[in-house]
Amino acid sequence: MEQAVYFEEYEIGSERVTSGRTITETDFVVHAGHTGDFFPHHMDAEFMKTQPFGQRIAHGTMVFSIGVGLTASVINPVAFSYGYDRLRFVRPVFIGDTIRTRATIISKEDDPKRPDCGRVVERTEVLNQRDEVVLVADHIYIVERRKKPA
Repeated sequence: MEQAVYFEEYEIGSERVTSGRTITETDFVVHAGHTGDFFPHHMDAEFMKTQPFGQRIAHGTMVFSIGVGLTASVINPVAFSYGYDRLRFVRPVFIGDTIRTRATIISKEDDPKRPDCGRVVERTEVLNQRDEVVLVADHIYIVERRKKPA
């Protein structure tokens, strides 16, 4: 689905929550294959039985990728992603956990490089099935203004 939302239309505090997705062992294997990260923390069940978490933990980059992917439900043709700031892996995610993402608009500001656009910051929090935050990052968008400066 496509929907144009201009800079002026974003409201600080507005929030959206995605549907959930259960993390599987296949996710671990595929992500390790894509990234080359075969660290035992993710891939060695026997080793992890001897560690404090007692089981394999998901790659933080996988949780980030899936969590962000869950938010990609509407295409805004007048905005693009400028990047992410303040990425933190707050809690571990395990095989069988179900994650969903809460995205909240936390700030808006002028874009110093593009007077016809503004920057919108969306706090992206990935939650597990117990509503605990497992990952947080600030997603920065560059968004066109409906009213262009003269």
